[in-house]
Amino acid sequence: MERICLGLLLMSKALSVIAQFNGFNCDANFHSRFPAERDISVYCGVQTVTLKINFCPVLFSGYTDTDLALNGRHGDAHCRGFINNNTFPTVVLFTISLSTLEACGNALVVSSAQGANAYGNLSLVQIGNVSGYIDTPDPPTIISYLPGLLYKFSCSYPLEYLVNNTQLASSAAAISVKDSNGTFVSTLSLLLYNDSSYVQQLAIPMAGLTLKTRVFAAVRATNLDRRWNVLMDYCYTTPSGNPNDDLRYDLFFGCDKDPQTTVFENGKSQMGRFSFEVFRFVKHKNQKMSTVFLHCVTKLCRADDCPMLIPICGRKKRRDVSEQGESNAASGNAVITAGPIITRSDETPTNNSQLAQLNGPLLRPDSVTSALISGIIILGVLSMCFFILSLTLLKAKKPPPAVLSGARNPAFN
Repeated sequence: MERICLGLLLMSKALSVIAQFNGFNCDANFHSRFPAERDISVYCGVQTVTLKINFCPVLFSGYTDTDLALNGRHGDAHCRGFINNNTFPTVVLFTISLSTLEACGNALVVSSAQGANAYGNLSLVQIGNVSGYIDTPDPPTIISYLPGLLYKFSCSYPLEYLVNNTQLASSAAAISVKDSNGTFVSTLSLLLYNDSSYVQQLAIPMAGLTLKTRVFAAVRATNLDRRWNVLMDYCYTTPSGNPNDDLRYDLFFGCDKDPQTTVFENGKSQMGRFSFEVFRFVKHKNQKMSTVFLHCVTKLCRADDCPMLIPICGRKKRRDVSEQGESNAASGNAVITAGPIITRSDETPTNNSQLAQLNGPLLRPDSVTSALISGIIILGVLSMCFFILSLTLLKAKKPPPAVLSGARNPAFN
């Protein structure tokens, strides 16, 4: 009797599965099985983590879409997925917002380790890992003939990005990172401004900027959860748009800083700000204008961790320039292109005229002017000599005064 009941139960299960398969985009020849590891797809996006689960094996196992939930939160409707029957096979979709990922019990773990960054420089590198699972509820009985389903997932986010500036002649540019790249930032941009107010973006004239013009730069992150700050790790310049150019000049790395560079804000918000004076590369000496491309290796850090990542200055030894050349972009870097900064050195503008006078050579008179001045001086000296000689001769020709004898003249008696 028990065998008959068990057989009827299995037949009813099979009939229900066939009927359910007919209602969804499932093929009994391929999906009449229990779930496997390949049945879950994970997409690590810039704002959300998207999970796709093949619903057909779930259906074959005796469960429905409402039985699947994130991290055992079966009583919370926000932690369940929804059916998408427009694909083959039918899938159950879960969308996890990175700004509220803890709401359904997902975990965010940030690990730190000493290592080489994207360009071979030793620094403290961080990686953010988002993880969780999807499971089915446990039955209220002691035993169950249905398998317990468990899908684990994780997303690794390297917290370091490369920002290139290669089209700054049009003031600024930024591109969005694809969702599949596994980055927390959807837009990371490097912008130039006229002054320290960071309001008006810099417009580079057709003739280029004059040397020693102070430029204000900002690395800004948008569409980023507020728990993260931007930390500029390494900013440098190259004469070409290639960030791996062997010829480069550092603006700052950690405590090492160019004397004309000033860092205003770093690691304290979602924008890093600094300024530097425009220069030219010597290799462009035969050209009227020089191009300068700006690049920044930028990290994300949790607000509480940022002070730990900022180096304590005074202890670092400056890196050898030869150690900077060999480097490749690390996985997870977001490359944003915008530049070049164009400088000119053939003309001196009015606002730099004082600087040119201070630094320029002193004016030297030509030979004709020197001879004329010398002649005037000699003539003046000779005139003075003739005047003194004339006075001396006149004094020598004057007759001596008469000497009184003291005798009385009787005619005056």
